[in-house]
Amino acid sequence: MSDAARRAPTPDRDLAAVIAARMTALRKSERKVAAAVLADPDAAIGGTVADLASAAGVSDPTVIRFCEAIDCDGFQDFRIALARGRALALHAHAAIVRDDGPEDVIGKVFQHTIASLDRAWRRLDPAAVGKAIDFLAAAAKIEFFGFGASAIVALDAQQKFPLFGRPCIATIDAHQQYMAALTMAPDDALVAISNTGETAMIVACVHAARERGARVVAITGAGDSALARAADAVLVVETHENTNAYTPTTSRLAALVIIDILSTGLALRLGPAEAERIAAMKLSLARMRGSDGV
Repeated sequence: MSDAARRAPTPDRDLAAVIAARMTALRKSERKVAAAVLADPDAAIGGTVADLASAAGVSDPTVIRFCEAIDCDGFQDFRIALARGRALALHAHAAIVRDDGPEDVIGKVFQHTIASLDRAWRRLDPAAVGKAIDFLAAAAKIEFFGFGASAIVALDAQQKFPLFGRPCIATIDAHQQYMAALTMAPDDALVAISNTGETAMIVACVHAARERGARVVAITGAGDSALARAADAVLVVETHENTNAYTPTTSRLAALVIIDILSTGLALRLGPAEAERIAAMKLSLARMRGSDGV
């Protein structure tokens, strides 16, 4: 496996299912390791190379060769991938049903949310995030557009970015969005938020803004969408969405995290004077709330 491949994020997969499917292609000694893993995956996740070798009745080097045979970069990568696969499998079968009690709902909602945020984190492109921060740092004004759940994300952004000396507006009415896009300037930035990336009005606004020279950052769950194709910087935020009537919409939560990432990245670009101004503002706000600890 190349160094580049080893550094790449591990794709979502149920590693136990991969092991079972490849069983016949493994060497005889490696099949013993595979059998031990499938018999007790939790022990494999929590144990050492020596523990797994002992359980399988093979040598330590055989365990390492087994890990490489299933496309893992060593034993630690194998343990992480196996644990992640089990979490994904649990998530896939943890649908909320009408008879679930509070304890079940708590567990399933947290499992679903954690698995989704983990997926979004591992698949987010740092280079695209850096490019988006560059655009926002250079912008004289920032517009945030979104509808429905995405409008909530836009409104959250409107609370954060003015702290960094960047005038910003969260416009959630379609007509006002289009008018704003038509009046944007080359030193402005538009952050367009749409999980599907196919909301026609958002895409139309993006085209209008770009025609006037504004930079466009897209926050979307679909990297091959119309929105992604029209934007200058594309932040693909992939979550575990499904059609279960009771399953929470984690795309909104992931998009809110992206807003925090962008605002934090912008804050780190500020000079000492600007950072001191923000710190003083937060201290005054804490005193007003009575939570400064004085």
